[in-house]
Amino acid sequence: MNRTTTDFHLRAGSAASGPYALDISPRSAGWGYSSLRVLELGPGESHTFTTGESEWIVLPLRGGCTVEAEGQTLQLHGRESVFTAVSDFAYVPRDAEVTVGSAAGGRFALTGARCERRLSVRYGAAADVPVELRGSGQCSRQVNNFAAAHTFEADRLIAVEVLTPGGNWSSYPPHKHDEFRDGVESELEEIYYYEIAPHRHPDGRTTEGLGYQRVSPSGHGKGTDVLAEVRSGDAVLIPDGWHGPSMAAPGHDMYYLNVMAGPGVDRAWLICDHPDHAWIRGVWADTPMDQRLPLYGAKESAEARAGSREEEGGR
Repeated sequence: MNRTTTDFHLRAGSAASGPYALDISPRSAGWGYSSLRVLELGPGESHTFTTGESEWIVLPLRGGCTVEAEGQTLQLHGRESVFTAVSDFAYVPRDAEVTVGSAAGGRFALTGARCERRLSVRYGAAADVPVELRGSGQCSRQVNNFAAAHTFEADRLIAVEVLTPGGNWSSYPPHKHDEFRDGVESELEEIYYYEIAPHRHPDGRTTEGLGYQRVSPSGHGKGTDVLAEVRSGDAVLIPDGWHGPSMAAPGHDMYYLNVMAGPGVDRAWLICDHPDHAWIRGVWADTPMDQRLPLYGAKESAEARAGSREEEGGR
C-alpha cells in the first residue's frame, strides 16, 4: 500500500524534540542515513550533543554561534536570515561531543548522515560557498552549494540551499535518485526543510508565506506520494519517488535546505529526470534568467550557468 502526504509532510512543531524545533533521525524517518535537526537558542544559551555514528554540519539559519569539538572552537558569523546572505558553517565528525553556543541567540540547522569514515573538524567560509543559478524564466532559482558532493569533503553527507523567487518553480523538471545505476543514478534519501518569506505591508502588517511540494511514485521504492502546502518550519521526507516541482507562491520567496545521504560507496548526486518533463531543459537556453536573481552572492559566469542548465536542473 502506498504511503501518502501525511506520512511524509512534517508540519512545523510536529517533529520537535527537546531543544530541537525539528528532529529527524534515520529511525524516525524509517530509513538508513539522513538526519536533520533545527536548534533554537536564546541569548547566551548553549547545547551539547554527541554525534554518534553520524557526521554533522552546523549551519546558521539566523544568527551566529560558536562550535566546540575535538578541542577546537570555531566561530560562525552566521547571517540575519536565509534570505539575506550565504552563511559560514562547521563540520564535525562522528563519535564526538559538540557544543553549540550563541551569545545573541539564533536558529541553527544540524545536517547529518550516518557514515563510516571519521574526518577532521573543519570550518567552511561563506566566501568559499559556490553560488549557482539554475534553470531560466519561471524555473529560475539560486543554489548555495555549501556541502555539495563536488564542493566540500564529507563521507556521505550532501547538503545544499535553494532559493526560489516568488511565483517560480524549482526542483524542476521532477527528478529522482532512488536506485543505484552505475554512472547514471545515485540512491539517496532526502529531506527538504522550508522557510518562506512573509509579505510586509506598508502599514506594518505581515502575511505568512506558503509554497507547495510535489512527490510522485516512481515505480521504485515505497511509492511515496505527496502534495503538500508548506510553510516556514515544515519539512518533507523523500525516501524515493519523482520530486518536484517546489512551487513558491507569488509574492513569497521560498528557501529550502536539502539534506541527502545514502548507501552508495561513491558520494555523488546523480539524478534521473522524469521522462514527461525533461523537455523543459531544451527551452532554457532561449529564455533569460529571472532578473531577481541572485538574491545575494556573486553571479556565476555565463559558461557555468549554461552548464548548470544542461546538467543539474533538478534541484
